[in-house]
Amino acid sequence: MQDKRMNNKNHNIMKKRIINVFVIAAACLSLSACTMLQGLGSQLSGLANLANCEYSLKNVSNLNIAGVNVKDITNGNIGATDVLKLSTALLSKQVPMAMNVNIDVKNPTTQNAALTAMDWILDIDGSQFAQGNSAKNYTITKQQTTTVPLGVNTDLYSMFSKDGLNSLKNFVNSFKSDGTSSKVGLRIKPSLNVGGVQVPMPNYIKVEKKTGNKS
Repeated sequence: MQDKRMNNKNHNIMKKRIINVFVIAAACLSLSACTMLQGLGSQLSGLANLANCEYSLKNVSNLNIAGVNVKDITNGNIGATDVLKLSTALLSKQVPMAMNVNIDVKNPTTQNAALTAMDWILDIDGSQFAQGNSAKNYTITKQQTTTVPLGVNTDLYSMFSKDGLNSLKNFVNSFKSDGTSSKVGLRIKPSLNVGGVQVPMPNYIKVEKKTGNKS
């Protein structure tokens, strides 16, 4: 009889322990879900803030075409060494162009915005020429303007393979001291990682320089 009572007592103790484990587990799951929902809510808020940001072109830096530092060219005077580089590039059927497009992102909201990726489309003479993306994290501070550098790389050979060196030289000469050119345009689509998924803005944004911005 005593053994039976002891077994019943042990059974009750075990039962209570099991119930306590389930209660603790449920509480942990609930807490985890709440934390997850709070994090997701914060990310969605960041996405909304990102959508309200304003994007403009500040300048273009480190512009290089086939090994030619475009910034070094003044008044359209391309030196013999640079002409040789351009000619060699055409003969090798590779005319790489690389540049950093510095984009001013103005956040007019009262909350920080997060930027985790950016797709881009490069237009030349009004037509889409190349596209790519950059996956870098930036915090766009509330009621501030943050400059985001976007690396753009492509190969221009297909554009100048027929018209040759003079056409390429004219293209190089079209760039101003701030790295911009009337022949070149850029469209961007910022996005934010929400719950492990990249959520982009619905449409591409044409990035243009603000009137009066000479930087």
